[in-house]
Amino acid sequence: MLVNGCIKIRKVLVWAVSIACLILHALLPDMSWGGETLARVQSKGIVRCGVSQGLIGLSFKDSSGRWTGFEADFCRAVAAAVLNDPEKAVFMPLTPSARFPRLLSNEIDLLLRSTTWTLGREAYLGVQFAGILYHDGQAFMVPRKNRTGKIADLNNATICLVKGTTHVENLADYFGIKGLRYTPIIFESVADAIKAFLGGDCSAYTSDYVQLSSDRAAVPRGVEELMILPEIISREPVGPVVRRGDEEWLTLVKWVLFALVEAEERGITKENVRTKARTATDPSLRRFFGLEGGFGKALGVHNDWTIRVIESVGNYGEIFERNLGSQSPLKIERGMNRPVTKGGLLYVPPFR
Repeated sequence: MLVNGCIKIRKVLVWAVSIACLILHALLPDMSWGGETLARVQSKGIVRCGVSQGLIGLSFKDSSGRWTGFEADFCRAVAAAVLNDPEKAVFMPLTPSARFPRLLSNEIDLLLRSTTWTLGREAYLGVQFAGILYHDGQAFMVPRKNRTGKIADLNNATICLVKGTTHVENLADYFGIKGLRYTPIIFESVADAIKAFLGGDCSAYTSDYVQLSSDRAAVPRGVEELMILPEIISREPVGPVVRRGDEEWLTLVKWVLFALVEAEERGITKENVRTKARTATDPSLRRFFGLEGGFGKALGVHNDWTIRVIESVGNYGEIFERNLGSQSPLKIERGMNRPVTKGGLLYVPPFR
């Protein structure tokens, strides 16, 4: 009798929990946005990307009015995957403080504006990062004439930085730990911060190393007159950002990034991608090219999406060297942004 009684009680409890879950599901707002962004992008025929406000190497309008840079190329890669046309990318330059509101209000589909992946941003802002586009770190730029050789020389200095960035908290943490004093001057935009720094209002300007390199390259005689101190005070994993809840869009953007990294490791370039796809016999390579597996269809795009991506912008290494590295005005060493097979941090999950 005791056993039968326990079984009956268990059945009642299971029934009660099931009813409670159904009621709770009915009362809560629907948080599933699955496929909303992809459907909208394919319907409108454009990918709207939030980018930096004119930073050489990241997102910058050239003399013909065309957007160039790492951020611009990644946006084009997504457009190539989704719309089969990299020129269907549309760019919206944003200040740091405006970038997340623009994303969350659906004014852009993808945020690329030199945005560092942090716990706080994913936990509190309702966004998700699709991966690490490049590894960066916070540094300091100073006039060479001041003979500042290390960060410790900035004790009691006035430092320019930009609102809405991780740099504000990083600066406070680092100087606090080191027992250094400073006066921050915080600006709404990079342009305002640079103007103040070049005008002598600040002893130093702090930002990500890539951005400092870009800012310096935009200044006449910048390399001769401005120095970036060698010390890095933070790790800044910069990546593409999407709204939380749209898993289909998140997955697609993530694997576009993975495809760029995988292509470099396999020696697939903008010039040889079609040939390699046509002659591929290796099963793993055939899956990568969409010749087997049908992954494109599962992602909501054509099966040959990786071919279109690489043919449009090249592999990760080509994009880096063209915009930030040896072929660019910035001449930034790849460092951590090398494939793991060459001593870097870049590797991706398998395409299977």
